[in-house]
Amino acid sequence: MTAHLPRTTVVGSYPVPDWLLVQPTTPNLRDAVMVVMKTQELAGIDVISDGELSRFNVNHPETNGMIDYFVQPLDGVRTALTRPERERFAQQPGMGFRVQPAGVVYSNIDEGMLNLVADFHFVKELTKQPLKFTVTSPYMLSKTLLDSCYGDRGALVMDLAEVLRKQIEGIDAAVIQIDEANLPGSPEDGPLAAEAINHVFKGTSSEKGVHLCFGNYGGQSIQKGFFRDLLPFFNALECDHLVLEFARRGYGELEVFRDLKPSISLGIGVIDIKDNEVESPDEIARRIEHAVNVLGSDRIRWVHPDCGFWMLKRSIVDRKLRALVQGRDRFVG
Repeated sequence: MTAHLPRTTVVGSYPVPDWLLVQPTTPNLRDAVMVVMKTQELAGIDVISDGELSRFNVNHPETNGMIDYFVQPLDGVRTALTRPERERFAQQPGMGFRVQPAGVVYSNIDEGMLNLVADFHFVKELTKQPLKFTVTSPYMLSKTLLDSCYGDRGALVMDLAEVLRKQIEGIDAAVIQIDEANLPGSPEDGPLAAEAINHVFKGTSSEKGVHLCFGNYGGQSIQKGFFRDLLPFFNALECDHLVLEFARRGYGELEVFRDLKPSISLGIGVIDIKDNEVESPDEIARRIEHAVNVLGSDRIRWVHPDCGFWMLKRSIVDRKLRALVQGRDRFVG
């Protein structure tokens, strides 16, 4: 038995219920959020999310608005794109999975119409469970934009970070999680990405998590790389825990995290979100046990899926959620 009980959580997204896609009304959105959260509650998940449905857009449902939701309302960003602008963006490295930018930065960025606080309170009223609220990393957001104003990525990233810092000041979620899925392809940008994330976290007293993965766009890993190359980035973070993918990649790099600074605990992915096969509780328990044997129970404080569930069928996701809790309980017991 472990000295510390790893808590279960989700990374964020959940498959959009079919009825919401057919009739994307506010009452249906409210119903969908309640269903998603109740499903997690019944599975026994310790810290749940709204499935990121608070940022759902029927015109871009694939990734539950991970990018467009955050940048389109901002002052200083326009979404009407010219042909030359699309061509300029296509020449930027590491963005081949997008056919066009999320927007063009034409002047200094400010909050504009972005209102994360209202979206969080819409969700908060629908559950009594501890909630996680997810925000896309300023660095990742900057990579999806075509800059025609700053001429300096660092300045653009930090202005995005300031917007997000001000936004999360009014969000009292149990966990604020920042998602970064672009840095693994550019580990040399780790200092900038960490500085921006740390700035965002200045706006909250909630538990602070950072999710980093190598991409989950239509089941594809977008970025290449290794955790060892990202260790300086991890050690520069001022957060409470990491949320990392392992089930798909394997657990060979766990040893890297022996050099992670002691103040940061680890969340390990034990559910493969790119595979329809539902893991058995015994397999999940073995994965947790292996991680604890390598890094110790003090370090392994969270277990979760590798990434968001948005691309799977609900029936599969629901079974994976139950297996996650059963596997954690089997390991503990």
